[in-house]
Amino acid sequence: MVQSTRITSIAVLALVAAMLPPACSSSGSGPGDDGPPIEVCERTSDDASTEFLKRVGCAEDFEALASEPIDASLPGARSVKVVLDQADQNALYFQNSVLYRVHYDFVSSHLSGDGLPFVPPLGEFNATEYFTPDRRFVLGAVTHYEGPDVWALEISPYDTASADMITTLFKAVQRASFFGAKLAFHPTSESVAIEAQKLPEGVPVVSTDDLYAGIDYQPLSLGTAVGRLRFVRAAALDSEYLSHQDIVVLDQAPNDISVVQGIITEEFQTPLSHVNVLSQNRRTPNMGLRNAMSHPELLALKDKLVELTAGASSWSVREVTEAEAEAFWEAHKPVPVTLPPLDLTATELLDLEEVTPDPADGESLRDAIKKAVLAYGGKAAHYSILARMPEIPILKAFAIPVYYYDQFMQQNGFYDQLEALLEDPEFKTDPAVRDRELKALRDAMKDAPLDADFQALLQAKIEADYPGFKMRFRTSTNSEDLEGFPCAGCYDSHTGDPADWEDVADAIRKTYASAWKLRTFDERTYYGIDHRSLGMALLVHHNFPNEEANGVAVTNNPFDPSGLQPAFYVNVQKGGSVEVVAPPPGVTNDEFLHFFNQPNQPVTYLTHSSLVPEGQTVLTPAQVHQLGVALDAIHDRFSPAYGPASGNSGWYAMDVEFKFDDDENPGEPPALFIKQARPYPGRGAASEAP
Repeated sequence: MVQSTRITSIAVLALVAAMLPPACSSSGSGPGDDGPPIEVCERTSDDASTEFLKRVGCAEDFEALASEPIDASLPGARSVKVVLDQADQNALYFQNSVLYRVHYDFVSSHLSGDGLPFVPPLGEFNATEYFTPDRRFVLGAVTHYEGPDVWALEISPYDTASADMITTLFKAVQRASFFGAKLAFHPTSESVAIEAQKLPEGVPVVSTDDLYAGIDYQPLSLGTAVGRLRFVRAAALDSEYLSHQDIVVLDQAPNDISVVQGIITEEFQTPLSHVNVLSQNRRTPNMGLRNAMSHPELLALKDKLVELTAGASSWSVREVTEAEAEAFWEAHKPVPVTLPPLDLTATELLDLEEVTPDPADGESLRDAIKKAVLAYGGKAAHYSILARMPEIPILKAFAIPVYYYDQFMQQNGFYDQLEALLEDPEFKTDPAVRDRELKALRDAMKDAPLDADFQALLQAKIEADYPGFKMRFRTSTNSEDLEGFPCAGCYDSHTGDPADWEDVADAIRKTYASAWKLRTFDERTYYGIDHRSLGMALLVHHNFPNEEANGVAVTNNPFDPSGLQPAFYVNVQKGGSVEVVAPPPGVTNDEFLHFFNQPNQPVTYLTHSSLVPEGQTVLTPAQVHQLGVALDAIHDRFSPAYGPASGNSGWYAMDVEFKFDDDENPGEPPALFIKQARPYPGRGAASEAP
C-alpha cells in the first residue's frame, strides 16, 4: 500500500496539531496557547448566496460554502473547494461549492480579467491547471469527515501538483481557517500518495484507511422504509423466515437474503456485494452501522414497527403505528413485472457470437438484446455482444436455448406440480410450507431424466468444440436484468465433467432446479411475476478452477451520480476461493476507483485486500490498465442500449464480472477474461420500458 509510508494515523493528529505554528489559528489563542482558537465568523449575514470567502473563521462560514463532495466515496463528509491564485500573490479563495460545483466555474466568473490574467476556455484550463508545473492556480478542497472529525485538504486524484505546491496551498488554508490546527493532507490516489511522501514534517498526512477506521455509518442504498425491526445473525438466515415487511439487523452481510424492507449490517459491506445490489434493485435502504446488534437505539425498537431512513451522511429510525405501516406498504408496492412470452422455436445450440445478431435496419441494439433474451436469456444475450468485440477477452462459449428447459419441465410433469403448488392456500401463506415444497420440487428435478436427443446433441457439441474440458453451465433466464427486477444472484451455476456424462447431466439439472429456490420464488412473487412464464437458457463454457484473481467492476463512478468525476469502480480479490461479492467476515477486497479517462489514469484505493501482503495490491498496474481498456469499451458498446446514446439522460453504467487466469498460458502473467456484463441496477434488457 503506497500510502503506508509516512502516513499519520487519526489517533496522533492531535499531537501533530500541537506542534503546528501559531499562524494556524484564525484569531485569538492558537495551538500553542491554553485554549482552543477563537472562532470569528467572516460572513456578516445569513445570506446563503455568499460567492466566496478569503477566510473561514467559524463553522457557520464553512457550512455556508460547503456541499457534499462530488465523489462521496467516504460518508458523512462536507467539502469546500479552494483556489490559490499564484498570479495574484497567492491569494486564497474558499468558493461556494453549491453555487460553483467545479473550480472552473468559479475562477472564470471571479478571477478572469479586471487586472488579472484571463482564464482560458475549459479544455485549456483543465490541461494546464491540473497537470503543468507552471500553472496559475493550485486547486483543492477542504473536506470535513464528521465520523473521525478530520479536516482534510485534498487535490484531485489526477492532479500532478508538486509537494511544494501542496505545501503552499496547505499552509495558506491553515492560516485562513478556524480548523487550521486540525488540518491534514489526504492523498486521493496512489500517485498523489507518492508525491505526499515528499511533504515536510509540518504537513501531516491522513490515509483513506484511517478515515474509514473512524467512520461508524456506511450508507449504501439510500431511502426510507417501514417494517418490523428484526435482529438476526447471518448464519441463522437458512432457518429464519423473513417477511417482506421486515427490516433486518444483521451481524454481517450474507451472500443472499429474501425480500425485506431494509437492511442494517454490523460489518461494513462492499458496495458491489450481492446484498447491496439486491437492495438497489429493490430500491430499499441498506446501511452498515458498527455495533448495530448492540446499538441502544435499535435494541429499544426490537420487534416493533419502525421507519428507517438511510441518508447520504446520517440515518434515523422511529417507531410508527400499524396504520402508518399499512399506508406505506400500500403506497410502495412494486409495479408488477410482466415477462414477455418465451421464444420456444429456437432449438439450436448457438455459439455465443450468433446469439444476439447486430441490429437489423430500423432496429436498435436494445431491441436486438430483448429479442435474444426470449430464446437465450439475459446473460447469453449480453455476452454475445462481447463475443464480437475484439478488444474484449472472453471465454469461448455457446448457449442452450430455453426450449430445452421447457422440454425438461414438460416431459417430467413439473409444470403440473408447480400449478398445484400455486393453487395451495397453505403454500401461499406459510413460508415453512413453501420452503419444504420447493425443496421437494428441486430434489425431484435433480433426479429427473433429460431428453435423450438433447443429451446427444449436447455431447456432440462438447466433444467437437471443447474436448478435454470440464464445462460450466451458467443460468441465463428471461427474468434477469429486467427494469424493476434485475434479480442479482437469484440462480445458481454448476460445473460438470464430460468424462463422466452423468456429471454433466447432474450439473444441468441442478442449474435448472435453482429457479425454484425459496428466496428466488418469493422475489418473483413480490414483484408480481407469473412463475409459469419463467424460462431458463444456459450459457456454457469451459471451467477455470484456479483463477488468480476474481472481481466485479462498474463502468461509472457510483459515488458521483453527477458525472463530474467519471471513473471505473473495481472490487477485486486474490484467487477464486473467496468470492469478491460475499467475502467471509474480516476479509477485505482491493476496492478502488480508476480514473481511466484522465491523464496518467490515476487509481484511488478505498480499501486493500487482507489476502495479500501489506504494501501490495491484487492487480499489477499493467493488469489495472488492461481491465480499464475493457471496461471503457464495454461502457461505450452498450451505451446505445442503456446509456446516453439510447436517449437515457441519467447516470449509466454496466456491471461487469471478470477474472485473471493463467490456465491457457501457464508461466505467463495471468490474463484478463470478462465473465459477464449487464446493466447496473436501474435499466434492463428484457424490460418493456423504452
